[in-house]
Amino acid sequence: MSNPKPVFMGRKRPLPACPNPLFLKWLTELRDEAREKGQKIQYTYQKAISSLNKYPLPLRDAKEAKILQNFGDGICKILDSKMQQHYRECGGDVAVRREASPPVDVYDESAGPSMKEQKKGKGMTKRKKKEYAPQKGSGGYAVLLTLYRHSQNAGSKGFMFKMELQAQAQHLCDKSFTVPELGSKYAAWSSVATLIKRNLLMKTHNPARYSLTEEGVSLAQRLDLATCASKAALEDEDDEDEEESCPVAIDLTASDEEDDNEEDKVPPSNGGRLLAGTFDIVLCVDVSETTGGNRQCKQELVTELQRSRVNFDIRKLNVGDFLWVAREKVTPAPGHSRASKGRELVLDYIVERKRMDDLCGSIIDGRFREQKFRLKRCGLRKPIYLVEGQGKAASHLSLPEMTLRQAVVNTQVLDGFFVKRVRDVRESAAYLAIMTRHLTRLYQKRTLVCHSRELNGDLDRRDDGTLLSFAEFNYGAVKNKSQTVREAFARQLMQVSSLSADKAAAVLERYNTPRSLLTAYDECASEAAKEKLLSTIRYGRLNRNLGPALSRTLYQLYCTKGALS
Repeated sequence: MSNPKPVFMGRKRPLPACPNPLFLKWLTELRDEAREKGQKIQYTYQKAISSLNKYPLPLRDAKEAKILQNFGDGICKILDSKMQQHYRECGGDVAVRREASPPVDVYDESAGPSMKEQKKGKGMTKRKKKEYAPQKGSGGYAVLLTLYRHSQNAGSKGFMFKMELQAQAQHLCDKSFTVPELGSKYAAWSSVATLIKRNLLMKTHNPARYSLTEEGVSLAQRLDLATCASKAALEDEDDEDEEESCPVAIDLTASDEEDDNEEDKVPPSNGGRLLAGTFDIVLCVDVSETTGGNRQCKQELVTELQRSRVNFDIRKLNVGDFLWVAREKVTPAPGHSRASKGRELVLDYIVERKRMDDLCGSIIDGRFREQKFRLKRCGLRKPIYLVEGQGKAASHLSLPEMTLRQAVVNTQVLDGFFVKRVRDVRESAAYLAIMTRHLTRLYQKRTLVCHSRELNGDLDRRDDGTLLSFAEFNYGAVKNKSQTVREAFARQLMQVSSLSADKAAAVLERYNTPRSLLTAYDECASEAAKEKLLSTIRYGRLNRNLGPALSRTLYQLYCTKGALS
């Protein structure tokens, strides 16, 4: 009597053959074993199985499986151990087998030792260099994937500039591209050097343009395919109800639980408003205030802020050293451990911190005047100079103490900045803590409206409750970005001795380009009229005239042919 045919229980619809049968077999055994013991880890193994079934390419080893969803360090370590045991039983070294066979043969259980293993007398072969694959959530992963997806868009120019690449790749990266973590000097952008070194990325032109090489396209395509397969696996999960009731094995898959649709989590707009009570006031500290230079002194600033229980954030600021943002409160969506990033509006207060040695150096090299001009034009109406140190602190510097004091006085009286004098870093931290509490009380009952520099025109004429978004403010303050003619003209005027930021701004109000100024000179009837053209322009809070001397200097600068005497 013939044995009855075995009855196979499972899915009714046919599934394509998995190109990684060994991994599938081991994961199924692990899941069944955990299920028999009643362990919750069974659901994690089921997730990994679903991801593996959706992935259409063969994997060379367990470490390469990290690109798949739900394959954490724990699962990969178990699979790698089982693979080594499998090759010991079949004969041959696992590293040699990876070298000798194409990827699909790695999982051929019937395969014996390869011919390459038998060619050399000692059974040794030269190992190939392991293929590089960035981990999910790393800077390299985000850059490769962003460039690849950008290249697939219709009308793509085939490259991306640094700032747009960072902005579009940030949601795919677990770390900031611009701000190193506390205690480190490297941000996620540092991984770009590795991509270039491994011939996956090209950097050309000035400003820099970044594009993928052929090898980079191949790797990015695999990463994108793995991401899409992971999404499909989550959508097709058989045990969805059980998984929702059992939060399983976070330790094994914590690094892989990020949601790939982070860019779709846009906070509700409320018409571009932040209603009272829906935001926190956060102090933003420029990264240069916490790294480099005197590390002990800078660490003391962070320690003092923490001691004062100040809600602060360290990031790259393109102008100023400290400012405050109203950050929207956002709660995590159901099923997610982390909330999406809320909107941030910049309050009208910005602080430039100057120690006496820094003040001296910036006066000598000309940065002091330029910094004041940039603070005046950054779009925030309450600039503050925090001057740290006095007396003996200035005795050893190359400029006399009286010169430094006069520069500080001029900053307050002539340039219109609020100046706060403090003795040391502790008093600086105390002042920032007091300002944070004051601004929290000042804004907590207000409704704040997002104000666009491009759409809404002059920032100086806006209401107190209308503020710039942090992203727009910080991008607008980039020092070396492409300049308009007006901006270049302003920098040019600032190089003239005794021409302050207020005076340059007054000239720009009437003549916003060199061409318009030269046209005005051509329309003057005489040389005397040309010399006095700018003398009656009024500037500053006291509404004073620019004066005949400065007017004559500018006329000679722009109208003298040949070298100036």
